[in-house]
Amino acid sequence: MSEIMIAGRRIGPDHAPFVIAEIGINHEGDFGKAIQMVEAAAKAGCECVKIQTHILEDEMVPNEVVPGNAKEGIWDIISRCVLTEDEERRIKARVEELGMIFLSTPFSRAAANQLESLGVCAYKIGSGECNNYPLIRHVASFGKPVILSTGMNDIASIEPAVAILREAGTPHAILHCTSLYPTPYDKVRLGALKDLAEAFPDAVLGLSDHSLGNYTCYGAVTLGASILEKHFTCDKSWPGPDVPISIDPEELRQLIEGSRALHQAMGGKKDILPDEQPTIDFAYACVVAIKNIQAGDVLSRENLWVKRPGTGDILAKDFEGILGRVATRPVKKNAQLAWGDFDG
Repeated sequence: MSEIMIAGRRIGPDHAPFVIAEIGINHEGDFGKAIQMVEAAAKAGCECVKIQTHILEDEMVPNEVVPGNAKEGIWDIISRCVLTEDEERRIKARVEELGMIFLSTPFSRAAANQLESLGVCAYKIGSGECNNYPLIRHVASFGKPVILSTGMNDIASIEPAVAILREAGTPHAILHCTSLYPTPYDKVRLGALKDLAEAFPDAVLGLSDHSLGNYTCYGAVTLGASILEKHFTCDKSWPGPDVPISIDPEELRQLIEGSRALHQAMGGKKDILPDEQPTIDFAYACVVAIKNIQAGDVLSRENLWVKRPGTGDILAKDFEGILGRVATRPVKKNAQLAWGDFDG
């Protein structure tokens, strides 16, 4: 099975799901809000928080394109939400001080270079950059693990990105994603995890989820997702285009706890556990005399039946096989029948 390691944390099918709290731009450019969300994520038990690194002039040209989940242009949104390099350095320091892993998504070459100068341990590539092969090649050149989101892409457009990572020897994970905000449940398409597993058998898989709540993340764990990413906010009343699809601290805590429980519950075979023996002892039924039986009596439904507990010699499953046998010694009413109580 595949696995990657980020800052000493092993991530893959043999390990508990790696949950990423995506702060993104939910801080709206407010450093204080960003720190507040970092601290709330830590209190919820999260291992990793992620922001976005935007250097506007290297990322896009001035435009008036309005995202589907917003009422203003992307240029204006990002202009408002940009953090300075020093602010990002301080956020990273606070994240690590709290024992978590800091990640960020670079949206340009300059942003990637800035993150590299901060000494990040890994990179997240957003869905919009999945087919930005020049940027992926640049990030891969740093030699650090990459988590690749794949919204708005199919297998054919994901393959060149993965080929770049493989060629560079870059440990990588691939996240299924649907770039709708929020994503209706019928468009989440958890079946895509199977497609990714077949196309990229050497990759760690996960889900970057934009649906409401945690349901689809739980389902993804049972289908092989080792990474779960959700937008995160301290307060759902805050402004911001991604806030309505974000989970809050309590939901984050539930996601971490629930995904770990599901991971522990997976696997195994349909056999009888030794641990079940105490329950077997009281829950199974055994063959019992329902009236006094004398030596020479024929065993029948009139003098035998099955009752708890399951501590006798002859279990209920063998009841039919002893009917018609002849008792070789007396058996008192309510006594459990033993194999030596009747003939051959």
